[in-house]
Amino acid sequence: MLRTSLFILAASGAAPLHAQTWYRETPVSPIGFGAAVTFAGDELLVARTGMVAGFPMPPSSPGAIHIFHQSGGSWTESGSFAPADTRIGDGFGTALSAAGTWLAIGAPTHEGKGAVYLYERRNGTWTQVSKLVLPDGASGDEFGQAVVLSPEHLVVGAPGRDSARGAAYAWRRGRSGAWELVGELGRGTAAGDRMGAAVAQQQDFALVGAPGSPRPGTNEPTQPGTAVVYRAEGGRWKEETRLPPGDSAAAFGGALAIIGSDVYVGAPATRRRTGAVFGYRREGTQWVAAGTIAPATLASPAGFGSEIGGDAGNLFVAAPMAGGMAGQVYVFGKSGSGWTEKQVLSQRGMGLGTLFGAAMAVAGDQAVIAGPMADFFEGAGYAYARDAASGEWKPSGAVVDRPSGMPAITGREVRCEQGKAAVFACEQMDLLGFLPVSALGGKRGIMLNDIWGWTDSASGREFALVGRMDGTAFVEITHPSNPRYLGELPLHQGANPNLWRDIKVYRNHAFIVSDGAGPHGVQVFDLTQLLSVEGAPRAFSETAHYDRIASAHNIAINESTGFAYTIGNSGGGETCGGALHMIDIRDPKNPKFAGCYADPATGNARTGYTHDNQCVTYQGPDTRYQGREICFNASETAVGIADVTDKANPKPIAVASYPNTAYAHQGWLTEDQKYFYLDDEGDELSGTVPKTRTLVWDVSKLDEPVLVKEFLGTTAATDHNLYVRGNYMFQSNYVSGVRVIDISDPANPKETGFFDTVPFGENVPGFAGSWSNFPFFKSGTIIATSMREGLFIMRHRPTQLVP
Repeated sequence: MLRTSLFILAASGAAPLHAQTWYRETPVSPIGFGAAVTFAGDELLVARTGMVAGFPMPPSSPGAIHIFHQSGGSWTESGSFAPADTRIGDGFGTALSAAGTWLAIGAPTHEGKGAVYLYERRNGTWTQVSKLVLPDGASGDEFGQAVVLSPEHLVVGAPGRDSARGAAYAWRRGRSGAWELVGELGRGTAAGDRMGAAVAQQQDFALVGAPGSPRPGTNEPTQPGTAVVYRAEGGRWKEETRLPPGDSAAAFGGALAIIGSDVYVGAPATRRRTGAVFGYRREGTQWVAAGTIAPATLASPAGFGSEIGGDAGNLFVAAPMAGGMAGQVYVFGKSGSGWTEKQVLSQRGMGLGTLFGAAMAVAGDQAVIAGPMADFFEGAGYAYARDAASGEWKPSGAVVDRPSGMPAITGREVRCEQGKAAVFACEQMDLLGFLPVSALGGKRGIMLNDIWGWTDSASGREFALVGRMDGTAFVEITHPSNPRYLGELPLHQGANPNLWRDIKVYRNHAFIVSDGAGPHGVQVFDLTQLLSVEGAPRAFSETAHYDRIASAHNIAINESTGFAYTIGNSGGGETCGGALHMIDIRDPKNPKFAGCYADPATGNARTGYTHDNQCVTYQGPDTRYQGREICFNASETAVGIADVTDKANPKPIAVASYPNTAYAHQGWLTEDQKYFYLDDEGDELSGTVPKTRTLVWDVSKLDEPVLVKEFLGTTAATDHNLYVRGNYMFQSNYVSGVRVIDISDPANPKETGFFDTVPFGENVPGFAGSWSNFPFFKSGTIIATSMREGLFIMRHRPTQLVP
């Protein structure tokens, strides 16, 4: 996976606080738990939408609402519910609002237009009463992105409507109990206003935010934003005023709250995305500014004002981008006519960031603050209770849903018949065994990444070396339908769990690196320990450690020379510009630094940064280089070919660019070393190609590589790692799984088989599903990782053509 910067506009959010109800546009609709939270009587309701906004991870499951009850001071899940017609990608649960026995749930991408589901609690059970859609709804409306409910009124935002001018709509509950459309409250005045991105309502007043859209390629809004106050008169809503944005506030209107007679408007992108909250008070028939709320100290970006809420004595303001997306929530206490900062709440979880405060709910002395990106997008809630004596908010435990995952499939081979092997779509690929992440030692939120294989030369026993985001799992697959999880090698002490891990093997030793993990270095592990494991699964220890690097994205090994190459180095040590850090591993337990190679003609930063590579002792058709050690480098902007035979004086041979370059990611040679197949990980996401694209290079002359073919696959999935064995190329193409490509005619590849490791959703671009595969076992067994699913053990069974 390429190292992607998360693009998240810290813009708004809310939940019911104490006696009033408010809601907003959430900045993240995560795959994880905690996209929205609300209290409903004695219940806590937490949404899991199955989606990620701000990170290109395809939806994983339909949304659902999880129900929690408090027992002994802890919140325990008691059930969940979802409508029968919800689908993956609907965004069901993006917004929640409860009032009395009623509950409104937004699903802004349902059927592309959006919907709001209304539930009523009857005899302790949430029962769907109706589903609201716009009669003239259109694709992209995002109807239901924000909702606010009172016993008699419902206000719904549709910020994508009418070229993102946006609009808000009102319903009223009639005497029969049915909800009737009152009409459109208002609409944005210009394309990109995104009116209805946040809504709030209390008694006869409604507040609608129009924070604006980010400029393309940035997270800076195109205009300051607006918040409009409406008042109900005679069963109709009329615009009363438009609140002036203080300080030319960027994303003003991204979060809203009405507390007593005061209105609070968040502008999370103002002040260079530090953020602020602006207060207003109604005096007679006029609304006047009532001060600005901002923390004493806060570094940009923070998104302060992305969520707002409180009661007469407490004001909660979230800054979910603070601390590198860890997130913070500021608690202010009433002081005269203003607010004084009293407390800063924070939590941390595994992963790229927690986004603590992206959603929250407070009722009386109880608070639950969500971190929907915690634990690698899994999401978590964090409960707080207010101490009666001090008034301080103290942690009172985690709020998480029950673990879920697919069951293991072992004990028998599952043939691919009529396009299926168990629940998995397939063609010419049989399933020998499957172990979910949980069966490989993976805890909540942990995903798999890279994979490699090892065969004991004496016994012929085969083992899968499986990368997890927090370590390496070892599985014996000698009997592939009865895989045995042997144990794990944890991260190097002091390193941090992260998305990336890579493993290669030399002389019965595994060499393991991790990207973005801090002081990880290269772990060396003697694999012969796996031949006699008692008490499995067990925790193993490193055999040796190489500390001349900190983090690295990948590692390549030329087994014929005994040299390893860490690439994408960062975070400390000798980074070699993010290019090739060369290591002599001929004595595997005593690796030694051998030099650097970087070609500044490649890489986005022009330091030679290399993302993946293959280094070989060259035996190909170019006689000038036969017997030399040659590396083929996928270096973000191009393919680089280098002669690294002399580690003290490595030399570039060629740099090959190609059309519509997005991210030159990884590639592999044919066995005769005449062709090199490259995947570009970003072209499908950028929309420059309609299907998975593989670039076919003729490298018969190493100094003149020629692009001879752009091979397009059968789906739009993003490609990741590919490997070649004989006349077949095995591609791990994320959500479309492992694809089998016939390369008997190397310049004209043809897909002939596949095994889809993700049995749900569409095969769209994005980062989820099969990370990598290993097709090199002599037995013919093929192993592959799928990030959230687990370890797949397969066999390729090509159709035999009858002459």
